[in-house]
Amino acid sequence: MFFEAQRSGKLSVDQRIKWRSDSGLRDGFLQGVDLLGGYYDAGDHVKFGLPMAYSTTMLAWGAVEFRKEITHLNQMGHTLRAIKWATDYFIKSHPQPDILWAQVGDGSSDHYCWERAEDMSTPRDAYKLDHEHPGSDLAGETAAALAAASLAFKPYNSSYSALLLVHAKQLFAFADRFRGQYDDSIQNAQQFYPSSGYSDELLWAAVWLYRATGDEYYLKYVVDNGAAMGGTTWGVKEFSWDTKYAGVQILLSKVLMDNSYSPYTSILKQYQAKAQYFACACLQKNGGYNVDRTPGGLLYFHEWNNLQYVSAAAFLLTAYSAYLSAANANIACPDAQLQPQDLLNFAKSQADYVLGKNPKSMSYLVGYGTNYPTHIHHRGASIPSISLLRSAVGCVRGFDAWYSRPQGNPNVIYGALVGGPNKNDGFDDNRSSYEQTEPTLSGCAPLIGLFSKLQSVYGTPEQEAPVEFFHSITNTWADGRGMAYYRHRVIIKNTSQKASIRDLKLLIQNLSGSLWGLSSTRDGERNTYELPQGQKVLKPGGEYSFVYIQGGPQAKITVVSYH
Repeated sequence: MFFEAQRSGKLSVDQRIKWRSDSGLRDGFLQGVDLLGGYYDAGDHVKFGLPMAYSTTMLAWGAVEFRKEITHLNQMGHTLRAIKWATDYFIKSHPQPDILWAQVGDGSSDHYCWERAEDMSTPRDAYKLDHEHPGSDLAGETAAALAAASLAFKPYNSSYSALLLVHAKQLFAFADRFRGQYDDSIQNAQQFYPSSGYSDELLWAAVWLYRATGDEYYLKYVVDNGAAMGGTTWGVKEFSWDTKYAGVQILLSKVLMDNSYSPYTSILKQYQAKAQYFACACLQKNGGYNVDRTPGGLLYFHEWNNLQYVSAAAFLLTAYSAYLSAANANIACPDAQLQPQDLLNFAKSQADYVLGKNPKSMSYLVGYGTNYPTHIHHRGASIPSISLLRSAVGCVRGFDAWYSRPQGNPNVIYGALVGGPNKNDGFDDNRSSYEQTEPTLSGCAPLIGLFSKLQSVYGTPEQEAPVEFFHSITNTWADGRGMAYYRHRVIIKNTSQKASIRDLKLLIQNLSGSLWGLSSTRDGERNTYELPQGQKVLKPGGEYSFVYIQGGPQAKITVVSYH
């Protein structure tokens, strides 16, 4: 749903996010090319090519690796549509074999304004890569995205899958032949998505093309270039839109485990050693060379939007766990022997933290749970829909009227993973704290595959209900036989300060006497009760009381369900 909120262009009839409308309808017009579509990057309206392509690769990897799990959850249609919204744009952005339109919009002028995408008044300049302006990192990542997407679509639309593969091969050839960093060619991207190099993207694209085609040319490419391009020499502790080495190393570990008699075994084992380094570092078993963690147990990579690195690492560990399990293999870390289940359990711990099992009991996935950020650093979410506020919200007026207002956002941007807490698990739910409250494509993309796999293994995470029960005895007496009875009063309190509770359903066990103030549930389930018709809603901080008569210990009351 977050990806639907980020759509640029002419929206489709299946759009579920109703506060969004058509936007960016003249993208590419000044350059004489159709660049409608694609995704806005984060809380802004720039279409940055590198993180968009990486996010598409991660969506597609999830759809390929966890196809069964996503299909079982009836989410494959939505996943493929999210991928196709990007790949259709990439196809249009690649009109010739050696030309790739890499960016629409300028970060500096875009960030100067706070306005809805539908009101956009900032320049929509478009920037391209070609022979004279190379960008091996961005072209390589786009090739990887198209190759991975071709695999995702292959069981459902073989002709579209084949088309994606044609573009992927051409882009890889372009990236490899005309080498250079994209942000040297598109210098206004340096402030926002600076590249650390292009070697990892060339290896990454080759691995995905090998997986999509089975052509040994691409496997030989990563073998021959492993040392020179850093694939077999760089041990890394981070995987992101900029750094792909860990992904390359884990995918090639799978190639090795699938065929241990490969003529390239010795080089593939070097890749595998670096994949193990990444996993050991995440699980704190790497001889002191580990990823930092917060006191609450969250992996901590960077101050700015840390959760995008967490979601990527958790996805990689989940995929690596599946590969190890299929090969009946494990990992020998400097400090411990790790089983596949150890990797999956750790990935689950990171997902659980994101969903609310953390020191602040806050879900960092917007719309999930009862306590999640409401002041998201996102232009569209912070301003009422154009269908409600029809007058244009100007560039500066948006800051004055909407960015600075203390109230929460009028639109819930479901599925947005915010930047997340700081190194001490602290979080400031404030639009101006963009390091913590801005969501990104890169952060959300790995979650589809990650959550689908975890759901299939562990089921739905338990959410602690924001309800407390306060018991008191208001009267006591004895019958003629000396049996003591007690009149119990129970106050139900909604402990949430933000959300109302509806349709609260309670299980009351060990009740031996009469009860007043609750109704038996309509489904007739034994010992289950609900609030009476006129009291269905408990407002934030609200209370409701009921009484029961009991001889002996008090009854046990638990929450069955609520909304």
